[in-house]
Parts: sequence; C-alpha cells; structure tokens
Amino acid sequence: MSHQNPSTTEIAALLARIHTIAVVGLSPKANRPSYQVSQAMQGFGYRIIPVRPATAEVLGECCYPSLYDIPDPQQIDLVDVFRAPQHVDEVVDACIALKLPAIWLQDGVINESAALRAIKAGITVVMDRCVYRDYHTLGISR
Repeated sequence: MSHQNPSTTEIAALLARIHTIAVVGLSPKANRPSYQVSQAMQGFGYRIIPVRPATAEVLGECCYPSLYDIPDPQQIDLVDVFRAPQHVDEVVDACIALKLPAIWLQDGVINESAALRAIKAGITVVMDRCVYRDYHTLGISR
C-alpha cells in the first residue's frame, strides 16, 4: 500500500479550517524556503510556531526545540515539515504521541512508511507538496 494525498478539495478544506501551524525545521535565515513559506503563511493569517533546536525566535515567534516542548501542543492544527525524509519518523512519532491532527511534508520530503504509520494513527497526511503553493493555487480565503 502506498500513501495517497487527500484530494485537492480535502486539502483546501484543511487549509481553510486550520489556524496554527507548527513548522519543524523552520530556518531563521530569510533566504531559506522554510522561512519564506512560513512568512507567507503568517501573512495569510496563520499563527506559526517555529520548531528548531538552538534557535530562540523566528518570525517574531518563540522557537521550541521539539514538538514536545511546545507548552500547549493541542493548539497545533498542522505540523509542516521542512526536514530530510530520514527525520520524518521522529516527527510522526511526536505527532502520534501528542495526538496532533495533521502533518504536511513539504516538496521533496517523502517517507512512505512514516506517512502510512501516521494515517493508521488517524492523522491526515499531505506529502511532497508545498503548503504555500496549495494555499495560493487553491484560492483559500480565511
């Protein structure tokens, strides 16, 4: 069995209903895709929670070393992952343990087994897509 992304209608509904995005691997460098995508999503009205070890703040938000360190993880509607595929398993483990509802693996981040494990745990998974591009092309209004 291989992972199938939700339909574009389901992705649009997901992006329309969420409010808070934890971004794992959010770089403090403005020229990095994780920063640019997160800044754009913040501009669209989403709250961004940066997750990156050894970084105090990104985009004006307090940064946490891991998902487990976020004071109230139940506020997270979506975990957006900008990490290499081999690091996705640990992110999925945290999402399952914290009972988070959705995970988004950015362009090029593909880990079939982790995605299937997350789905089996009841987590919505979008893989190998850009959250900003989908927001923009699907015409989401908030």
